[in-house]
Amino acid sequence: MRVFIAIDIEKKVLEAITKLQQQLQRKAKVNEKFVKWVEPENMHLTLKFLGEIKDNELVETCKITEKVAQKHSRFDLEFKKIGYFGGASARVLWVGTEQGSENLIKLANQLDEQLGEIGFTKETRAFTGHLTLCRIKDFKAGVELAKIVDGLGPFKAGESEVEAVAVYQSELSKTGPTYTALGRYKLS
Repeated sequence: MRVFIAIDIEKKVLEAITKLQQQLQRKAKVNEKFVKWVEPENMHLTLKFLGEIKDNELVETCKITEKVAQKHSRFDLEFKKIGYFGGASARVLWVGTEQGSENLIKLANQLDEQLGEIGFTKETRAFTGHLTLCRIKDFKAGVELAKIVDGLGPFKAGESEVEAVAVYQSELSKTGPTYTALGRYKLS
């Protein structure tokens, strides 16, 4: 099964991000077949993507996630920055974190370290907490959306309290992904 570990985001933050998505869609003069907008109900902040794992690895993953979660206190996470990955032609538009990022990074790094000890590949890049707004499949569409993001003014989606970490199964289909929580582990 395909698995990732993530943090769920409060509804009020998702509503602000949905308005931002709608604003970007209105401004962008791009063919919609080249841009896949993430549906708000599918937005989450991924801490660690594991990919395809076996059932016995799932049991260990859940145990480690619970253990790591218990070592961290709840914290508020502010979503404030808009950016993109991919240079002049954006491949992914995102909303990034600000206040609370240091707690988020510690949590993600500890999960990565502990999961690395049981054989999962450790991340080589520094962790960057973000919510994906869309994925872009076309160079020209990426250039257009990058210019729009560069021209946007300040943005603040608000704060979300991080209370738990969830292990999710991801099932892909032609209509989009379906995420199922396999375990949710409270922070202390």
